[in-house]
Amino acid sequence: MTEELSSLLARARSAVQPLAEEIGAEEVAAFEPLAWHESLADLPVLNLDDVSAIPFLVDIEGVEEYQHRARLRAGDGDLFAAGTPQNETYERYCRERLCLGAAEYVFAPAKSNPLAVAEACGRGAAFERIAARAREAQGLVVHPYMGIEAVWELGRRLAEATGVRIGVIGPPPPITWAANDKGTFSELVTRVLGSDYLVETIPGANIDELARSLTELAKRHQRVALKRLRCASAMGNAVFSAAAVERLSKETLENEIRVFLARTEWDGEEEVLAVAWEETELSPSTQLWIPPLGSGEPRLDGIYEQILQGKRRIFVGSRPSGLSRPCHRDLAQSSLRVAAGLQALGYVGRCSFDFLVIGDPRGDPDGDFVVRFVECNGRWGGTSTPMSLLDRLLDGPRPPYRAQDFVHADLIGVEFGEILDAVGDQAFDAAT
Repeated sequence: MTEELSSLLARARSAVQPLAEEIGAEEVAAFEPLAWHESLADLPVLNLDDVSAIPFLVDIEGVEEYQHRARLRAGDGDLFAAGTPQNETYERYCRERLCLGAAEYVFAPAKSNPLAVAEACGRGAAFERIAARAREAQGLVVHPYMGIEAVWELGRRLAEATGVRIGVIGPPPPITWAANDKGTFSELVTRVLGSDYLVETIPGANIDELARSLTELAKRHQRVALKRLRCASAMGNAVFSAAAVERLSKETLENEIRVFLARTEWDGEEEVLAVAWEETELSPSTQLWIPPLGSGEPRLDGIYEQILQGKRRIFVGSRPSGLSRPCHRDLAQSSLRVAAGLQALGYVGRCSFDFLVIGDPRGDPDGDFVVRFVECNGRWGGTSTPMSLLDRLLDGPRPPYRAQDFVHADLIGVEFGEILDAVGDQAFDAAT
């Protein structure tokens, strides 16, 4: 890392101090006894992918199976938990073909919300097994998908029940939500980099304000949108053409907004963002790891192009970026500076930033372009999980690859073992 970049990261950490004061040092300090640090690095890890705090995922068919992604982080002596049964053929594949180690599965069925695996780990046989493992090892680390309240509560209960060292790899809940809330994250970007790194945005807290903001933005942009603050994968977006906004009466536009707010279960109080919807197909993401403050600088692990579908640009996968070197430099440096700001607030763990690139840095490497932050994903996700899996499987640099949802009518309901039998020797084998 150059001396210039180190200086920029230090300035980024200083720039967010007013935001840290707004969040509240006492509120963050309450989680300090469970904060992860390097002295806990040799302890076994409980991996769990609790996505219950992401709105609307519960309506996706089969989404509870996402919990089994936690297996891909687990190794020898570790635990991983899920609320649905383990597929024994898949587990053999993970151990014998992928060489991911002998991790122990903990069955943690939820009482109501099938996604709430952290809460389920805090009771019954699941809690007793996790606590027993912590006592055996004289400590345990919890590595969640996202640093939500239920995860830290699980850590607190384990510490009280066992009396051994317990740590959580993740940001405390106030910092988790500062990162994942689009409004607070925009404030952080502005403090670190300036407003030029954001699309034009007008927050509003009622339907009349939002209608006026969309009308104002439609005078300057071909398309505009509404964004809820904490939704993922474009599920909280509504996109309008400028022509449609100008054509609609005030009453009709307000009704369109009312329908959107009802669909996204707005509570009537949380701010909603009216934004310019930039005309670009380029939406890269940067993948980072953020260590605790004082334990090293944030690390950039990759730059990817997101594969997006439909009018609302729903995420379906990713591939390594083919954008120009100057564009990569801008994405990398701006990401590291913002990550340093998050680190100063108390963020720890996996993190990614979504961008828009306006211009053509792929077709014309010397052409003009600008980058704009869209949001922070303060959690694991659909790009970081396969990226990190490849790092476990392969020696040396990652090869070009594409990770994408694939649905074929003939494969629906087919067991994993049947697919392995059909693929044969073409199934991935870590040994070769």
